[in-house]
Amino acid sequence: MVAGTEGMDETDGTDTGANTPPAQVSHPGPDPAPAPDAPAVDPRVAAVRRVGAAGRRWRAVQLGACAALLAVAMTAGAVAVGALRDGGGRAVATSAAVSPGLLAGGDLDAGVTSLQAHLRTQPRDFGSWATLGLAYVEQARTQGDPSRYPQARKAFDTSLSLRADNDQALAGLAALAAARHDFRGALTDADRALERNPYNERALCTRIDALVELGRYADASKAAGTADARRPGIPVFTRYAYAHELRGDVTTARRVLTQALDGATGPGDIAYVATQLGQLAWNQGDYPTALAHYARALAADDGYLPALEGRARAQAASGRREEAVKGLEAVVARYPLPGPLVALGELYEARGAAGDADRARDQYALVDAWTDLARANGVDVDLDTALAAADHGDRAAALRAARAEWARRHTVHTADALAWALHVNGRDAEALGYARQATATGYRNAGFLYHLGMIERATGHAAAARTHLTAALELNPGFSPLGARTARSTLTALTALTALTAPPAHTAPRTTEGGR
Repeated sequence: MVAGTEGMDETDGTDTGANTPPAQVSHPGPDPAPAPDAPAVDPRVAAVRRVGAAGRRWRAVQLGACAALLAVAMTAGAVAVGALRDGGGRAVATSAAVSPGLLAGGDLDAGVTSLQAHLRTQPRDFGSWATLGLAYVEQARTQGDPSRYPQARKAFDTSLSLRADNDQALAGLAALAAARHDFRGALTDADRALERNPYNERALCTRIDALVELGRYADASKAAGTADARRPGIPVFTRYAYAHELRGDVTTARRVLTQALDGATGPGDIAYVATQLGQLAWNQGDYPTALAHYARALAADDGYLPALEGRARAQAASGRREEAVKGLEAVVARYPLPGPLVALGELYEARGAAGDADRARDQYALVDAWTDLARANGVDVDLDTALAAADHGDRAAALRAARAEWARRHTVHTADALAWALHVNGRDAEALGYARQATATGYRNAGFLYHLGMIERATGHAAAARTHLTAALELNPGFSPLGARTARSTLTALTALTALTAPPAHTAPRTTEGGR
């Protein structure tokens, strides 16, 4: 058990938040109907490339076409969960139908297919229906396919219709709500599951994550302590580590994650925890250590997308730009999610080769298309919209999204997003308070410090701006290909301005020999 239990973050594939890295499903599950085979070339990527191939004057029209193509790609071959009809009889739970390790071991699609096959023969297995729903949630998150969320809901509803109030399905509903960024709903469903089974690991972890994402950090720490007392293990350890990272205690976070990695045995757990350590090291600007952790993660699972993305970011920060570009191109070719799409677009912009400007715009266009599809499938994407649009899209839309997100939850991430959206819209006096709130917990994030420094410069706080821009670059000099470049040029300008406006050095008046 973790000493002094209090913490959050996730580990076992129970990703529930916008700011929590994806993990892998670690519980058994159910649903009928086969999953679609992965095409050789993802149609979503083909769609965005077709967008980029056309001239600029057609870009707006083709963005709509891109969204339509994405919708087809995401729903083609999708399984109608309600298509199975049971022939009567009592509900059964045969959790041995599919090994939980199959889903945790990296082959999520194979696990889904096995669950579907099982449910064709055992359609009243409520436990497997719940697990299938969890697998759909995981597919939606890790494969950029929001159309899986409605399927997951149908699977959980089927499970509950077979066994009302079973904690597996209720915990699944909590995970689904969190994946859709409905954190209040996630908290409610997690509490319902824990009323039925106080030891349900997924519900315990989702409850922590929901509290984190609602900005209730003290409550989240208490929830982590409860989870550690009831179900100590990797999921709780990683959440405990994140609690300390949010408060700036990187040493404890690293120690706990190392402890979790030492106890990990399965490839999925090793890949996940090693990636968390890599992210922690990257946040502190320690790129060699980050790359070493990502290498260990990929040795356990060579297709683990968060590790592939993290490695590319660390390569970019280390000056290995071409490797980083190729790595991110490979990631988005498989699953075009907003994070890597924006990162790749910014790398193109920073490189500035022939055609890179259009390539960057294509990445940002696909983010917009993904956002539309996510909304259509019940996902609250206001935070994603605010962050991407503030720098690479409609600034007014970014501010609307950031305000909407802040109305729902007060976290360091939403404070930062709102501050930056206000800044790019010229409302710096209002932005300053939010930027300071984003950094108030001690969370060591170079992007937050950069935003604060730029807003301080805009509001006339030159000395504070120099302090925070310098801190951002000292902490993580490669935190963003474009942001780091702007931070350096701004610091140069501030230094020059200070030299010009500084009063002349005071010199003592000269006296004549013998005078007074």
